[in-house]
Amino acid sequence: MFRVTLAFGLLSSLSGCAMMGSMSPLAPVERALIYHPHPYPEGNWQPLGIDFEDVEFEAEDGTKLHGWFAPHEQPRAVVLYLHGNAGNITGRAPIMRTLQRRHNVSVMMFDYRGYGRSSGQPSEQGILSDARAARAWLARRTGVAEHDIVLVGRSLGGGVAVDLAAKDGARGLVLSSTFTALPDVGSHLVPWIPAWWMMTHRLNSLAKIPHYRGPLLQSHGNADRVIPYDLGYELFEAAPGPKQFVNIAGAGHNDPWNEEFHEQLDRFLATLPPESIRAAAR
Repeated sequence: MFRVTLAFGLLSSLSGCAMMGSMSPLAPVERALIYHPHPYPEGNWQPLGIDFEDVEFEAEDGTKLHGWFAPHEQPRAVVLYLHGNAGNITGRAPIMRTLQRRHNVSVMMFDYRGYGRSSGQPSEQGILSDARAARAWLARRTGVAEHDIVLVGRSLGGGVAVDLAAKDGARGLVLSSTFTALPDVGSHLVPWIPAWWMMTHRLNSLAKIPHYRGPLLQSHGNADRVIPYDLGYELFEAAPGPKQFVNIAGAGHNDPWNEEFHEQLDRFLATLPPESIRAAAR
């Protein structure tokens, strides 16, 4: 997820930069370490074996965003998938196909600003705003209330999903290979720097998740060398609602979900609370 470079080591004497926010001299370096977007045309933009619609919408600040929506005729849930920090949505086409066909859901995935066909430059507040706009579009398209959308977040996307769920609720929350907060990951990857003093990007899920009291399904590979298993489990323990954790034995950070997780996801979807009365989809 995060590329370890000598930049943090060379700048480690600049303590207190987090308090300077976007004015910090570390901000450009930090963004480059956290976000690894693949802009269009990188990737396969016409994947086979899945029917989807191209989606164009705008964030609150006017940033133009792009995504894919794969509808299901009789969805058991409407899902917003929030991807990790590298690549773009083309690399997640197999996940979209699996969610739609195996788990029988309607699913949308989109690219944060600066990724794929989305304009702009990624930042913490920017990607959170992008996710809020994506969820609003998906709610209008499907006629489902925003708080009735199931949020699925992987790695960096887990921090985005927790933010949405904690502030506005969700029918269900699914987290995979995610973290307590970005500085905790920074401390793991580069232990000789004071990450909590230096990093301006936080995505502090540990502080936010107590505000989400809905159902949670979380998974983590116990061989993850990028985001330690213990960080994922610490986040899970802080969640107050009904929850289940799947330890994916032997899996690293980028390994796919295993059969046990898919079975648990089916059970999770089957036991979610009912949706509110649907409005007419546009």
